Amino acid sequence: MKTIGLIGGMSWKSTIPYYQIINETVQARLGGLHSAKVVLHSVEFHDIERLQRQGDWREAGQAMARAGLSLQAAGADFLVLCTNTMHKVAEAIEQAVDLPLLHIADPTAEAIRALGLERVGLLGTRFTMEETFYLGRLRDRHGLQVIVPPLAERETAHRIIYDELCQGRVLAPSRDRFRAMLQHLADAGAQGVILGCTEISLLVDPGDSPVPLFDTTRLHAVRAAEQALARP
Repeated sequence: MKTIGLIGGMSWKSTIPYYQIINETVQARLGGLHSAKVVLHSVEFHDIERLQRQGDWREAGQAMARAGLSLQAAGADFLVLCTNTMHKVAEAIEQAVDLPLLHIADPTAEAIRALGLERVGLLGTRFTMEETFYLGRLRDRHGLQVIVPPLAERETAHRIIYDELCQGRVLAPSRDRFRAMLQHLADAGAQGVILGCTEISLLVDPGDSPVPLFDTTRLHAVRAAEQALARP
């Protein structure tokens, strides 16, 4: 079994499901007392969020690269970045380490394609919904058409993620706002919706959406476990 290197803490609330899902998947495949081999580097999210807000993605990338190097030194065989937004600096990590990085958009896109869907909505932080590092990969590598909410809804989603979900606050009015966003994306032609922030699944589930949801946290974690179990 390969050792999974997790770069987590962004936020720690969503890193916990990664560890749980990875181990549940390994135990389901192998049975008995089997569990995953995992090393975790959990960052101080306060510092990372400040760099995001300031637009200092160079320093943010260097911080992620240092985390990746620490996991490489700890014996990881491949890396999993437990956040959608920080995949903006995925290249900085890949350039710094001699390990493969399992990109969160790839298992997500493959799950969408497996259902025969081509046009999907995307919810996440403002960075994920508005910049090309994520949308471009879904479009160029996987041929997906991606719809994002209008500006006011993007700002609402971003605020709820940082001010509430990352701080462990799961509020009913915010669930209602996300339900409305899901409906609006479906009305705009989305055949499914990507929960493109690892915290959103703390707030909504498939019963809140008129179309299939693609939980990036679960899809990423399950693929990590499968990659750890795959034979060389």
